[in-house]
This record gives sequence, C-alpha cells and structure tokens, in this order.
Amino acid sequence: MSDPKKTSLHAKHAELNASFTDFGGWDMPLKYGSELAEHNAVRATAGLFDLSHMGEVWVEGPAAATFLNTALAGNMAVMKVGKAKYSVICNEAGGIIDDLITYRRGEEKFLVVPNAGNAPVVAAALAERAAGFDVTVTDASAETSLIAVQGPNAVAILHELVDEAGKAVVTEMNYYAADELTVAGINVLLARTGYTGEDGFELYVPNEQAAELWDAVMNAGTAHGLIPAGLACRDSLRLEAGMPLYGNELSLEGNPFEANLGPIVSFKKEENFVGRAALEAIKAEGVKRVLVGLKGLGRRAGRGGYAVSVDGAQIGAITSGQPSPTLGFPVAMAYVEPAFAEIGTKVDVDLRGKAEAFEVVSLPFYTRAK
Repeated sequence: MSDPKKTSLHAKHAELNASFTDFGGWDMPLKYGSELAEHNAVRATAGLFDLSHMGEVWVEGPAAATFLNTALAGNMAVMKVGKAKYSVICNEAGGIIDDLITYRRGEEKFLVVPNAGNAPVVAAALAERAAGFDVTVTDASAETSLIAVQGPNAVAILHELVDEAGKAVVTEMNYYAADELTVAGINVLLARTGYTGEDGFELYVPNEQAAELWDAVMNAGTAHGLIPAGLACRDSLRLEAGMPLYGNELSLEGNPFEANLGPIVSFKKEENFVGRAALEAIKAEGVKRVLVGLKGLGRRAGRGGYAVSVDGAQIGAITSGQPSPTLGFPVAMAYVEPAFAEIGTKVDVDLRGKAEAFEVVSLPFYTRAK
C-alpha cells in the first residue's frame, strides 16, 4: 500500500494543526479544530477549502465538443464559452464512472474536473474514448491546485484581492460560470461553483502559486470571518444541500436515473455516447430503487449502510447520514424501493438493532437564502 499523496498546500494545513485523513488516496485535512465551527462558518461567513486532490483534464481541438458529447452523458456542445455544466461519465452498462463538472473555456477548449479518487480513471477513459477524434486530452491534475472560498462573504473576500474591474467580474459572474482573473497578483481560473449549498468560488492555480494564493485569501478573509475548513464539514454541508457523493450515492453499480440525475442525461443530442443504449433501456423500464431524503423524527442519526424498513421489511439502505448542524435534526439520503419514495412516507432506520423513525422528505434539506 503506497502512502497517500499530498497536495501542494499540505504544509499549510500542518501549520494550522489540521487533523488529516486518507481520502481518495490523498492525505487531506479532515478538520482544523471543531468541524461544527467550520460548518457554521461556511453557512454564516466563509470557509476556505483545499480541493487540490480533484482532477483537471483539458480537452482541446476542433472536435472537442463532439468528442465530449460522445464521452459524457450530458450535452456539452450547447454550452456557451465561459459556462460550466454538471454531468456524468458512464460505462457501457450505464453505470456511473464519475460525476464531474466541465467548463467551456473556448470554442475548442474544455476543462473536465473529476473527483479525487476517480481522476486517473476518468483521464484514462477520456484518452481512450478520444481515439478517432481530432482532439488532445491532457491530464493536468498533477500540476494544478484548487482552493474554494465558500459562504455568504465569499464575494466580499475576493473583492479585497482584485482590482476594480475584477470586482465587477466577481460580482456579476453567474452560478456555474468561470473566467480568468488576477487574484492577489496571481492569474487564476475563477469559477462560481461549489459543493456546500452556499455561494462561493473555486480558484484553479498552478501548484507553485497555491501557497501564496492560500495565504492571501486567508489574510483578506480574516476580517470577514473566514476560517480554514476540512473535509468533515464539507461532507455535512453537501449532505444538507442534497448533493451526491461518489462512493456513497453514486457508483458503477448505480445509474443516473435512480440517483435523480436523469435531467442531465441528454437523449436529444445525436451522438451515441457511451452507455446510451443501456440508459435508454433503464429509462423505459423504470428503476428498481430511487434516491430520497430522510428526516429523522427523533434525535439519533442514521449512517451509511443502515437498513431502511417499513413494517419490519427492508426496503432500502442509507447512503449518507448524520445530524444536521444547520437544521437541528438528523438527515440522510437513502436508496429505497420506488413504492416507498413518496414524500411523507414514514420509515424505520435500524440503528444498531433499534428502529428509529424517519420520514421521506424532498431534497435538498437546506437551501440558502438568495
């Protein structure tokens, strides 16, 4: 077993006395102090995350859009330059290899961002699927760092680090959009995306400038309540926001339709994307399970793998679950049989031999005030 990889910001996290954990083969900060304090900071002020374990794969060339429409389930060709789109990459059986975000940086230039542990697999799949297309696939993951500023004060913090023209770019940037910008004297790709349910930005930067950028954002953010935030609160934040996590809600054994991701699968595009036939059949036949939100009616939280039952018969299992710091009650996502997916359905979760009452509710559990 090889040692986990370290991001270019690992020393910064060590200086901040972070607790580390192995995530996707990377030694990542789990928390710096209180994960509850970090969670609450992102909801109320701002948190700074190191996401440099994520992948970055550039797809360039005259056939880039057509190629991505063949490789991914979504329609990338209709995306305008400067915009981003959430999608999935599937295998021939319709199983999800990964969920990812794709940014269109030019008519013939796209940036595909897969998840940490899946980055090498996705890069390899894209390179293999590129055969016969006039495109170049470049895996830039090893030389690219990514930090995220998430929370209500994200705009104000970035305003401290850009010039007047940059302030307008930051303020006017739409959700799921991106642009090149000079931040604290460093050229970055700034994207208004995130995984917390809050407003915020993700900043892509070469490894050698990541530490300087991290320090600049930390210093500028102090007066705005910014604190460093680890993976523990990132998980509780994304769960409240109803966002799936690969390895929990998404997997090769699952498909987009049961995960409520049907709308991002494009059957209108003409390209015969990998997994299309299988997904068309799944849509026609209907799914055997569906992802739902569960609200705990008591105080005890369900965890991943816990059985969900009705009248003593198991009808599903939790994929992610924990107490919600923001809402004050336990929340979970679970796959259940479609007959029990209706909002308001009462179910029991097996908490180590004791049944705990939960109720099916709509996702997300939390939506920020606009």
